[in-house]
Amino acid sequence: MSTLFTGGAVVTMDPHLGDLPRGDVLVDGATITAVGADLSGHPGAAGATIVDTTGHIVAPGFVDTHRHAWQAQMRRTIPDVGDLGAYVSSTLAGVAPAYTPHDMYVGTRLAALTALDAGITTMLDFSHNSRSAAHSEAAVRGLAGTGIRGVHASMAPHFGSWDRQWPADLARLRSTLPDLARLRSTLPDLARLRSTLPDLARFPSTPPDLVTLRLAALATAEVAGPALAYGPELAAVARDLDIEVSVDAVFGEPSSQAILGWEKEGLLGPGLCLIHATGLSRDAWRAIGDTGTAISLAPTSDTQIGLETGIPAVDEALAAGVRPGLSIDVEVALASDMVTQMRVLLAVQRMRAVTSAGPRITTRDVLGFATIDGARAIGLDAVTGSLTPGKQADLLVVEAEAVNTMPLNDAVGTLVLGADARNIVTVLVAGRTLKAYGRLIDVDLDELRREVTASRDAVLARVRG
Repeated sequence: MSTLFTGGAVVTMDPHLGDLPRGDVLVDGATITAVGADLSGHPGAAGATIVDTTGHIVAPGFVDTHRHAWQAQMRRTIPDVGDLGAYVSSTLAGVAPAYTPHDMYVGTRLAALTALDAGITTMLDFSHNSRSAAHSEAAVRGLAGTGIRGVHASMAPHFGSWDRQWPADLARLRSTLPDLARLRSTLPDLARLRSTLPDLARFPSTPPDLVTLRLAALATAEVAGPALAYGPELAAVARDLDIEVSVDAVFGEPSSQAILGWEKEGLLGPGLCLIHATGLSRDAWRAIGDTGTAISLAPTSDTQIGLETGIPAVDEALAAGVRPGLSIDVEVALASDMVTQMRVLLAVQRMRAVTSAGPRITTRDVLGFATIDGARAIGLDAVTGSLTPGKQADLLVVEAEAVNTMPLNDAVGTLVLGADARNIVTVLVAGRTLKAYGRLIDVDLDELRREVTASRDAVLARVRG
């Protein structure tokens, strides 16, 4: 079945196609088949469903390269957290050990639905509370049940008891991922949950490849010990499974030394994404740039929590020849949407440029970081991140004549500086409409609210003993 989005401004983020002040995007099933100024005569448009996007912007979905989704029911529990240590002690040491598989499912699902509502069509879930196989499977179901393009990046917990199944369990998880993505429960408690969550049954045709697997690790052994620190052993696990790696907590001199060690061991490269990358040495940045290692920035996390230097490393990344992706990080203290990340990064970088007399990034730069560069950072740029024929139809329709966006003078500027989640009227992932007329489809908000609240209350009751 084909759909023709016609009449609106089109921002492709494809340098070969550019932007169209008025253009059409043709979607056939899960795939973008054509982009042009007028596709009414295109053979694929015959019999297509017509969606009039006049007064709107059609753009690629945003890509969140790093979010700890399981924490979502604990949103803003520490809104004024002062540093990384306070976050670690309150959330990773205090709350995380009290999570059951069901709580993992609830938090991950809430985070994914929130992402979709804000136009994020791809989300890497850095799931660092994988206490058991059941916890991991529940997190995968939380992604798959929403229809988002999800990456389950699995890591063992920092603190508390766990089954010691990670990283060996990644092999089993990889082999069963298609079934998990189809929401076929193998665990009694999740089978019971499925019967009490009717909206799960509405996703029987979710393509299994919408949810993929990645290995998650830390940069050093400082916080959680050597078992969780990236190095030859974990790199070998990822290589044997043919999956990529995301490394969190890449901060300062210890991480700089680790990066130089990885360079000597041949462990850097495009299949590796380093998260934060604040306070790194010049030599570390040279190694990152020379090897094509990817970077995920977390603009609000670095600045608001004050991680290492507190300054997102966008200038350092660009100087090394790396165009970074952007990420949300932790909703326990931060905003949930990608527009906030773009605006904070743009403002901070341009503020620095005033005093350094250095080059200034643009609204198009940060939109690229939030779309195609983010997709590239997590190895999905052949699939998503731009409105390129042949790629998956992960796209947004954004209202450009609302009170906060009218009149439409510059489409990229409007997406970055004017629009927000209320203006995202339509969201597609792999050609499936998941948000329409400004509302998520097939999501019972009252039921979601009850489930999220009950999970939060149960976790906090366990924490308090």
